[in-house]
Amino acid sequence: MTLLEQEGFLRAVPRRGVFIRRKTRREIVEMIQMWAALESMAARLATLKASDDEVADLRRLFDRFHGERQAPARHIDEYSEANITFHEALVKLSKSQAIAHTIRNVFAHVRAIRKLTISQSDRASRSITDHMQIIEALEARDTEGAERLAREHSLELATYVNTHCDFLE
Repeated sequence: MTLLEQEGFLRAVPRRGVFIRRKTRREIVEMIQMWAALESMAARLATLKASDDEVADLRRLFDRFHGERQAPARHIDEYSEANITFHEALVKLSKSQAIAHTIRNVFAHVRAIRKLTISQSDRASRSITDHMQIIEALEARDTEGAERLAREHSLELATYVNTHCDFLE
């Protein structure tokens, strides 16, 4: 419970109890922005440290969705999980324990909003395109491109949340 309180999920009030703490839209946007900074550096490092086989595994994760234009809409739950797996794998490919440790704390918060918004406004189709471009940059060992694409991809989520997620207030 102490860890959950430290991470901002709970709030303990003496003699009243423990309450779930809901994040504000501003807090979520700031976490996504921090995520974007960390993940973009992870993408940069992945171009330098990930093996060709590891990058190929990342591509295989999206092969089944990339070929079909309607796949995300028809398989949104499956795609949502693949989306989360992509972001976790990208961080892992960086082989940076410091980034992995730091981002783990943010990911618990960002994961829920990613899962919630992926089915809205055709975000899943755009996400597939973004992911494939990031994968292509990794395959080409394009450090600048991978870093920029990963950052832009996450910052698009921050913009979307800021603009469309009124329910967070």
